[in-house]
Amino acid sequence: MTIAAKYENGVFKPLEDVTIREGTVVQVSVPSYRERLAEKRRSVREFAFTGMWKDREEMADSVEYVNNLRRNLRG
Repeated sequence: MTIAAKYENGVFKPLEDVTIREGTVVQVSVPSYRERLAEKRRSVREFAFTGMWKDREEMADSVEYVNNLRRNLRG
């Protein structure tokens, strides 16, 4: 069982209701900074915008499309 908790004033306070008996001895594991950072990172593939232009004919050659935009900045 994993229980999310916040450490305040020397006490770990669960962030949700806990259904274990009073007095139960538990082990607390605090992830390192590196582990927390790894949990937060998401692949770009997880974002909704990924692939949103895949069927656009004018973007078949994306490099050329961007070069055209750069050449015609002012329309």
